[in-house]
Amino acid sequence: MSTVNWRDPRYLERGTPRQQSAFADIQALGVLTSLAEFDPVLVSTVNLDIDIPSSDLDIICEAHDLVAFEVRVLDLFGGLRGFRSRRSESCTAAVVVSFFHGEWEYEIFAQAIPVEQQRAFQHLVQTHRVVTRGGDRWRSALRFLKEQGLKTEPAVAHALRLKGDPYDAVLALENVADEALDAFLAVPPRVDLAS
Repeated sequence: MSTVNWRDPRYLERGTPRQQSAFADIQALGVLTSLAEFDPVLVSTVNLDIDIPSSDLDIICEAHDLVAFEVRVLDLFGGLRGFRSRRSESCTAAVVVSFFHGEWEYEIFAQAIPVEQQRAFQHLVQTHRVVTRGGDRWRSALRFLKEQGLKTEPAVAHALRLKGDPYDAVLALENVADEALDAFLAVPPRVDLAS
């Protein structure tokens, strides 16, 4: 299985038309360069080609001073269409910023946690394992479930028949060896939402 350098989005240049569009918009906006001091990483479903037309570009950042981060993003992106900034205290304190640029909606999430330790990054890595090892059948199933209204992690958990909180269940895949994951993926994905 190939390893992706998630910090360098140039792999999107060689991808699907939507991946190429996302890369072009990210470059035109200069969002990753502008936020370099916060170690930004794109963790969107577009990375994995399981995005749907309403998918946004999710970027996570490490910011130990959330006030300084808010000031910086307001200065950089405050004039863009639909700009919003809010605090989230759902787990560790965070700032969530959203806005539109070109054809894309962006959501930037910052916490005082290194990006590799943030749940969104870990979810990306585990979902990448599923679609890489499972192939087109699994990629199509996840996209279908997302089109039915499920978020990514609930779609992965549903397709794999994982029990409990879907966000925790997807994280727990990091403890599943590749061979065991392959056994899960050998069974057709569950796409019936009634089951």
